[in-house]
Amino acid sequence: MVDVYLPMMKSAALISAGQLGLFEALSKGPLDVKGLVKALDCSPEGVLRLADFLTTVGYLERDGDRFKNTPHAARWFTRAGEVDYTAGLKWTGEAWSLMATLAECVRTGAPKATLWDLMSERASWGPTFSKYMHAFAQHLGPDLLKHVRPPPGARRLLDLGGSHGEHSIAFCRLYPEFEAVLVDQASALSATQTTLHEAGMEHRITLTAGDLREAAWGEGFDVVLFLSVVHNQTAEDNRITVERIAKALNPGGLLVIHEYPDDHPTSAYDAAFRLTLLTETGTSTASSASIEGWIAQAGLSPPQRIVLNPREKGALFISEKAR
Repeated sequence: MVDVYLPMMKSAALISAGQLGLFEALSKGPLDVKGLVKALDCSPEGVLRLADFLTTVGYLERDGDRFKNTPHAARWFTRAGEVDYTAGLKWTGEAWSLMATLAECVRTGAPKATLWDLMSERASWGPTFSKYMHAFAQHLGPDLLKHVRPPPGARRLLDLGGSHGEHSIAFCRLYPEFEAVLVDQASALSATQTTLHEAGMEHRITLTAGDLREAAWGEGFDVVLFLSVVHNQTAEDNRITVERIAKALNPGGLLVIHEYPDDHPTSAYDAAFRLTLLTETGTSTASSASIEGWIAQAGLSPPQRIVLNPREKGALFISEKAR
């Protein structure tokens, strides 16, 4: 029962800290309980119990009557850190209820309603999930810009499933001649136009709302980003999507896939992610061999596979269309 109870409480405490803004409140320096009460608008007893527990699991440190973030918490859960994953804590809080359906999903092999259906019903889910994906995009972005080299004269980018706009913005900033088309579900694009406006990119990046399996993308693209989407579609949908991408690419154009390959030996993280998908979409991750097979069937070159560091960030598959 300790194996059940303590991980549950650790998750609940971290989620609550993100929802309350505890780590951000401590980002400017240590605070005592009175200071935290004022910053978070919470009860003294509640703040003390939460802070005490987070201290025992390594996210806070205590010096006398004052608490401060550990370097790990400051790095990942504050705006001053390398990447602020507070949005991930908030999303986990929203999706917490899905875990209660796991036994039923195991029985039936699929959720009663997909994550996308639930997002259309629950107004806060789409924007919260998109902010989480935005945080991950900031984490993944440097790897993309490092490894993806657009062909000479490239001008058009297609970003499939990039709700937050982070990748399209990053490529357009790095390559001033680029224009982009971004396709995603309407519920995931609720804040994207504002993001584009703030980045000064609303005239270079066009949004297309819809299911990317059905939406019209156009053609004549030099780079197509298909990032963290494979696990949300069936194998057949992915095969068809990669085939459509190949047709939409210009000669010499690049297909860039990001995924969490279902290869062996597997890890606890990989297995946990596949189990999570059972409650969200009923789909699963794909093996490297499957991804490479879809690419080959579409007539593209054998991809360069780049395993990212840390491994939990997944892998890139970069393929070229013959000139």
